[in-house]
Amino acid sequence: MTEKQKMLAGELYTAFVPELMEELARSKKLCEEYNRTPREKQEKRQAILDELLGRHGENCFIESNVWFDYGYNTEVGENFYCNHDCVFLDCNKITFGDNVFIAPQCGFYAAGHPLDAMVRRAQLEFAKPITVGSDVWFGGGVKVLPGVTIGDNVVIGAGSVVVHDIPSNSVAVGNPARVIKALPALDDEKGSPKA
Repeated sequence: MTEKQKMLAGELYTAFVPELMEELARSKKLCEEYNRTPREKQEKRQAILDELLGRHGENCFIESNVWFDYGYNTEVGENFYCNHDCVFLDCNKITFGDNVFIAPQCGFYAAGHPLDAMVRRAQLEFAKPITVGSDVWFGGGVKVLPGVTIGDNVVIGAGSVVVHDIPSNSVAVGNPARVIKALPALDDEKGSPKA
């Protein structure tokens, strides 16, 4: 099994191999180009996102500065908005549904490091997928950690650190984030609360 295959399987791997280092360098170069491209040059910015991301739907808008580890492991749905200074450590899949809004300085960290110091010294790390449903709003400064799944119709309060799954139709806040309120389920067709 290659290091990339181990990475995507959620197993311990080392990122310091030529294949992954080249892919990381490619992504960082595209991020640098995107971050330098003026906001009014939307066609060029869109072309960079087309090359960088694994998939994106219509109305995908990402403010500068933004950073991805690999880019191709991040997939976003329709009507995606990401505000300034966000980071996506997409060593494994990071998937967003439709109508997702991300405030400034949020981080989505699929990458992690073992608790055992000797394993860390061996330059081994792991990555677990992050899955976000549709109609989700992340407040400023939210951090989402490896392996988390967030359902549909969720609000994550500013400054929260999400270490566990968050169910659909809820508001979660805190460190660690916990559900503090239920939200009415949405009508799938209208996007408004069900009667």
